[in-house]
Amino acid sequence: MAQHVAQPTADTPALPAKLPIGAIAPWAVFFGILMLVLLYFVGAEQGATAVVSGEDVHEWVHDARHLLGFPCH
Repeated sequence: MAQHVAQPTADTPALPAKLPIGAIAPWAVFFGILMLVLLYFVGAEQGATAVVSGEDVHEWVHDARHLLGFPCH
């Protein structure tokens, strides 16, 4: 059996679907933390504040560092 689906007309405005904040908050926190970690590795991972020893991380993010305006040498 086919179900009847109400079609919008000119008289009924289209409304956006409501998305509860509880569904967005965990993803917002996850991506916020991910962006802060990436910003650390691009902007500060070298020298005295290095979490990873060696120059590998610095070389991997070298071009991004210059693109974002971080000095590195």
